[in-house]
Amino acid sequence: MDNKTKMLIAVGASVTATCQPCLKTAITQAQGVGAEEKEILEAIAIAKIVRGGAMGKMDKFASTLVGNNTTSNGESEAACIATDEEVKEWVEKEQ
Repeated sequence: MDNKTKMLIAVGASVTATCQPCLKTAITQAQGVGAEEKEILEAIAIAKIVRGGAMGKMDKFASTLVGNNTTSNGESEAACIATDEEVKEWVEKEQ
């Protein structure tokens, strides 16, 4: 795997981990190995979808612990989870 790909993965991982210092460093390093702004934005967008799915699962888990099977805004868990189609749409966007 080349360095640019590794750093774009680091950008995405930083977003999903909600680590601001990590994201700042990862973006700087990604730019340093030739990642374009479009590529960085795409990595961030995909990470946000992944993070949203994880948050939906956590919301459901937390709700079940108190006997409630909805998210904090009253929607079902399915509303918070990224589908394969949504991920594919982000990956193929503007290619």
